[in-house]
Amino acid sequence: MTSPRQRLIDELRRHALVIGKVTLSSGSTAEYYVDAKRAILRPPGFAALGELVAAEAARAGAGAVGGLTMGADPVACAALAAGADVKAFFVRKDRKPHGLQRWVEGPPLGHGERCLVVEDVVTTGGSTVAAIERVREEDLEVVGVLSVLDRLAGGREAIEAAAGAPYVCLATIDDLYPDRPDR
Repeated sequence: MTSPRQRLIDELRRHALVIGKVTLSSGSTAEYYVDAKRAILRPPGFAALGELVAAEAARAGAGAVGGLTMGADPVACAALAAGADVKAFFVRKDRKPHGLQRWVEGPPLGHGERCLVVEDVVTTGGSTVAAIERVREEDLEVVGVLSVLDRLAGGREAIEAAAGAPYVCLATIDDLYPDRPDR
């Protein structure tokens, strides 16, 4: 039987890897794109992801899992679906001008609550660093950072510098596309 990590990599390779010129969120261009949501929002990818995120949340002693909305949403929800004893949260990109005007959405999180910050794909780490900063501004503790896939483009270094906590990637671009042109 294959491991959850291998199942996730297989699903990412099969459904998320797109070969062709694209513009990344950082503004740079690449000859391939990884749209992780194409894989992790299908039952096999979601199930494998859930097992892996739940295990990392438990290892880190996190009581909450989340990050910047869109990239973190399916990752945090997968942990819940896998039975992790955590709360899920989403960090808004912009504060709503109405309602509760919160930056961090989801169940209330207590002062100093231990959080695992998650992301689907990391390139430069900018979105993840923004989530880390927002989580800290809410007086929450970052106990770890997890990405589904790291493109190996400097994101790890930026995240580790900002987080002051362990960074784990479940897969790298080397796992999906070892023969890519920019290697």
